[in-house]
Order: sequence, then structure tokens, then C-alpha cells
Amino acid sequence: MIYLKTMVTALLLGSVPIQTALAAECLPPDPTLMRGFPPPVEKRVTPENLMQHPQNRWAFQHMREVVPTREIAHSEAPVSVITENPLDLDSLSFELPEGRKLSLTQWMQESCTDSFLVMHRGKLVYERYFSGMTAATPHQMFSATKSWVATVALQLIEEGRLDPGRTMVSYIPELKGSAFAQATVQQVLNMTTSIRFSEEYTDPKADIWQYGAVFAIGGTPGADYKGPRRVEEYLPTLNKGEAPHGKGFHYVTPNTDALAWINSRITGKSTSELFSERFLQPLGAEHGAYFWTAGGVEMAGGGLNISARDAARFGQMILNKGRFNGRQILAPAVAARILAPGNPDTFSVFYDDPWYQNVGYAYHDMWWTFDNAHKAVSAIGVHGQFIYLDPIANMVVIKQSSHPDAEGASNENDGPAIWHQIARHLMQHDH
Repeated sequence: MIYLKTMVTALLLGSVPIQTALAAECLPPDPTLMRGFPPPVEKRVTPENLMQHPQNRWAFQHMREVVPTREIAHSEAPVSVITENPLDLDSLSFELPEGRKLSLTQWMQESCTDSFLVMHRGKLVYERYFSGMTAATPHQMFSATKSWVATVALQLIEEGRLDPGRTMVSYIPELKGSAFAQATVQQVLNMTTSIRFSEEYTDPKADIWQYGAVFAIGGTPGADYKGPRRVEEYLPTLNKGEAPHGKGFHYVTPNTDALAWINSRITGKSTSELFSERFLQPLGAEHGAYFWTAGGVEMAGGGLNISARDAARFGQMILNKGRFNGRQILAPAVAARILAPGNPDTFSVFYDDPWYQNVGYAYHDMWWTFDNAHKAVSAIGVHGQFIYLDPIANMVVIKQSSHPDAEGASNENDGPAIWHQIARHLMQHDH
């Protein structure tokens, strides 16, 4: 795991490391998991062990069989066509720190890849699936979900229905007295809210585990648990930190659940309905998607499950200035805002970790920016989930994984370095 000197790791994204001291081994999928009726006890995947390895290699492709979920309706109209232009990327060798070299095949194995897909200039140039996954399989995305929730909010801002300068409590009176109350919507979007909150999930007493209890992460809490069991009961219990709102980036997963609450309050629709109506249907999504829920409410901080190709449609739409499938799905100004690099000044105020100086660059509107020449932006989720957008190369990378480490160098460090080299290769051979 990563060792942050001042702040702590995120459960549902991972506040990403520069290096992992002892990287866990990526085990091959166990074909005997969940086989037979009933499956042997030691071969069952349950809410209690679905985050463990190698059980997660099965679980992240079958979440709806283990936890409560809600369908996200995809397109009833004809599926949008993705033009394919296959290229040989397997033969490429990538230069990495400390003189290391890896082929794409080696890196995909080391990083526990389940799917890896590359779009260039709107065409699918590379696509691989592993560990039983197919093009039709929805995969757990964890905190990559946050970027989708924020994109809904950005569009509501563009439509004049949401004011980023207003306080959270002015939209959600139930947040009165909480850490969120006087934070602005924009501070929530940028995660510069001041909240007394620890996401150090190696600490069983960390705040993230009460959030986890609400969504039964690791199983339903026992009879001795006396805390809130619904997210709308939980969010008002969070207390403000000592720093003023806006001072610096502080990754707190419940920010996204609070933002999703506002999205639903304004529109009268659930997060699943908003994703369906604003994204999957107009994109001409090919496959079904769904949300991890608790008490009928979506885990907005990390519950999206979607196929790689449909995630790629979403990413390409943003690179296309909000246009896809013959429709203007996002306002061009929203797409441009997502792709803007953001402000690095607040990024590492509270984080003394080399990743924040050498790999990451900024965080805004619940999208990450990488510190490479193209200032690529990405949605990121733990265990190796990425929707990576390179605006200079016009390249989308989708990476879905089941790595044993929530955060690890093979995904968070080597991945962005490899994708930037792929982008340069594609640009050099562009015709």
C-alpha cells in the first residue's frame, strides 16, 4: 500500500501511490469459484470476501450476484457503431522508471487486467479481455463512478439548474450542522471541502468503515453496530475539519454521495435514471449496466458496473466536445471543462507523497489530471479501473482490473506512463 505522511488512502478510489513497497502477486482466476450447487464453502464469493484476492477476479464481473443492485437502462434504439481499426500494440516495449522495460502483454498480466481497450480518433484500435471477461460483461468501476456523477452536475450547472457558488445546505436542508452545510457545490466537486474524515482503511476504526457499513462493504454490519444504515442518515453526521473549506484537495468519498443527492433533488430522478437518460441511452450503449445499492440508493461514490465498450463511448463523447452517436449529449463547454488541466496549487496541500509531485497534477470536478505533456485526465477506481482521456492524441483508454492491491504501482504508476507512450506511438503513425 501507499504511505501518505499527512493524509490517507481512499477506499473507493485510492488516492494513488508513487510506489508500492511489497506489491501483491496477481493470481490467475480460480475457475472453481462459485461452481457446483451449492459451491463448496471455501469456493464461495460473498459480500464479506468479494474485495479479497483472488475472489475479486470473479466478483468484479459478477457484482449483481453478490450485492443489491439497480439496473441502468441502456439504449432501446439501435446500438451506436464503433468503427474498428486494429493495430499491433502487443509488439511495443515501454520504458519505465529505474530502467525497467515491459511489453504490453507483460504489463496487462502484472496489473491483473480484465479488460484493456484503446480508442484513437474515434476508432477502436486495440481490445483485449481476460479472466473470463467479454465485451458484454459489466465490470465494477469503483471510484471511476465519481466522474460520471460529477459530469451530471456539470451539465446541470450549464443548464442553469445548479449554482456552483451556492452552499450545499441551500439545496439539501438535511445537511444543516454537518461538514457539508457551508461548503459550496464547487468545493464538493473539487473535493476541497474540510471534513474530519479518514479513509485509512488499514485502520478498522477509520471513518471510511462507517461509510462502508452503510453500503455493506465487507458484509452487513452485525447486531452491535449502532450507526446509520442509510446514506441520507449518514452524510449529516460528518463533522467539519479545522481547515477552512477550499484550502486544499482532500479526497473524501462521501462528497460524491452528497453531490448525487443534489443531482436527484434538482431533477427528481435517481442516479441510475440520470445515467440512463443522460448517458447510456443517447450514447447508444451496447450492454446493460447497473449500480451497487443499499436501501434502494445507489453507492454514488463507487457503485457503477459497465462494459468496457460503453465506458469507451462515454470517454469518446467527452473528447468529441460532448457529441456522439449523432447527438450533442454534453454541452461543449462541459466537455472542455472536464478536459481542462485544473489547478495544481491545491492538489498536494495535504498530501506529502511523491505521486502528487511526479504522476498526478491536479483534481477538479471529480476528474484527475496526470502530469504528462498532454495533461491527460482520468476517472480512477481502486484495484485498477480507469477511463483515461488524452485530449492531444484523441485517445481513450479503458482499463478494468482485479488487482489484489487497492492501490499499486503497476496500475497507478506504470499504467499512465505506458498510455502516454501509446499515445505518442499512435500520433507518430497517424495517417
